Amino acid sequence: MSLALREFTPAECYAVLEEERFGHLACCKDGQPYVVPIYFSYQNGVAYCFSMPGRKLEWMRENDKICLQVDRRVGKGWTSVIVEGRFEEFPDTAPWRSERLHAWEMLQKHPDWWEVGSLKPHEVPVLAESPHIFFGILVRTVSGRAAFAID
Repeated sequence: MSLALREFTPAECYAVLEEERFGHLACCKDGQPYVVPIYFSYQNGVAYCFSMPGRKLEWMRENDKICLQVDRRVGKGWTSVIVEGRFEEFPDTAPWRSERLHAWEMLQKHPDWWEVGSLKPHEVPVLAESPHIFFGILVRTVSGRAAFAID
C-alpha cells in the first residue's frame, strides 16, 4: 500500500474546521515558537478558543500572528489543515460582551471545551475577578492536504 497526496480547496479546509474541535496552536516570541493543544469551535472565519492566563496568552498579546493546525486520521491516510491568522482577545468588558458570549455559546456545545484551556500543572490562586480568557483566531488564510491509500 502507498499513499497519494492531494491539496484541499479552501471550502474543504473550512469544512474540516467546522467538523473538528481539537488542534495545535502555535505562537512565537523573539523567534522562539511555542505550540500547545487547544479546543476550538469554528464559525464564519473565527476559531473561538478559551484559556487561563499563561505563556501562550502573554506571547499572543505581544505577537498576534498565530497558526492553528488541525488534523485527523482517515483510514490509513490523514487530513491536515493549517490556519494562519491573528489573535483577538474578547475581554470581559461591555464593548466585547457580545463576542465573548458568542465564543462561550460556540464552545459550550461540547462538554469538555474548557479542559485543555483551564488545566495547569500547579494550583491557581483564587482571584477577585475571573481569570477566564476567551479569544478568537481570525482566519487570514487556510491550506490543507489529504493523504489517502492507493492500491
